[in-house]
Amino acid sequence: MPFIECTEVTKTFRQGFWQKKSKPALQDLSFAVRRGEVFGIVGPNGAGKSTTIKILMGFVRPDSGQVVVDGRDATDPRSHQQVGYLPENPSLYKNLCVVDHLRFAARLAGLSATKTRERTERVLAAVDLSGSARLPIRRFSKGMTQRAALAYALLLEPQILILDEPMSGLDPLGRQLVVDLIRDYHARGNTILFCSHVLSDVERICTRIGIMHQGRLATITTPEELRALPLEPGQSKTPLETLFLRTVGGGQP
Repeated sequence: MPFIECTEVTKTFRQGFWQKKSKPALQDLSFAVRRGEVFGIVGPNGAGKSTTIKILMGFVRPDSGQVVVDGRDATDPRSHQQVGYLPENPSLYKNLCVVDHLRFAARLAGLSATKTRERTERVLAAVDLSGSARLPIRRFSKGMTQRAALAYALLLEPQILILDEPMSGLDPLGRQLVVDLIRDYHARGNTILFCSHVLSDVERICTRIGIMHQGRLATITTPEELRALPLEPGQSKTPLETLFLRTVGGGQP
């Protein structure tokens, strides 16, 4: 059974002062994320990637279609008990340190003091923030804030990570750290779904890749299929860049 399953999901947003204009964000979107895989979604701005993530997390309701997470409807809070989530723009309390955030999350989850301490130390080391654990978030750079929010998503050791632009604001070292974390998390039998604009990272860590365009999943491919794509002599683009441009007609990821 897939961990995530979207079936003919449609979502339209109203725009304008009188809310008379409508803009389709998703149109009959269907895909599934299998347990134990790394599924990456790429697409141009406005393709519907973030809307898809918000619907999966239950923040936005679809107009039609079915969304199932861990065997339950995405609107059921129990469907997210095994989900760790990283939003595109994390919003942490500026006057608190990252340890305070993690302890708060652990207390809500009912973890013992011993488990809270062990997991806090582990995730802070994993995101390379042990030395900054007591600094208030207001003193963090964008990249450090991104890594702090990732620690928050990892704290309860969920079976699936849902990450919206996890590389946002990270320097090359930070990007490599996140790539290594995803690979390690996957190697332990867990599932990852993430959206990214960084095609090179998607290409090297995903087991399957979906390209979104105009609210639909235009195609799904694998690294093996990408390597088999015929390339023109002297072409400098990667196989995923080539397929992306062919699919969206030259749009930017």
